[in-house]
Amino acid sequence: MSNLTLEQEALRRRTFAIIAHPDAGKTTLTEHILLAGGAIRAAGAVRARGENRRTRSDWMKIEKERGISVSASVMTFEHDGKMFNLLDTPG
Repeated sequence: MSNLTLEQEALRRRTFAIIAHPDAGKTTLTEHILLAGGAIRAAGAVRARGENRRTRSDWMKIEKERGISVSASVMTFEHDGKMFNLLDTPG
């Protein structure tokens, strides 16, 4: 458990929702932010089209088959003393 007060904890949190049209690159952007923040070591192999289109946050079978996000996902990581929450929404 953190020794921070509620106010201190609230001040260190950052929440971002990635919202755009379908196939606009929301999940790709989310994974690049996670990569830059050190939360993951490698982003998924996102391709423009085809069966091989995959991302780490698109884990459901239908998402893998269709190559798109069909449910919202939240990824949380700490970086530079801040707690980041990234909400990746479906198109």
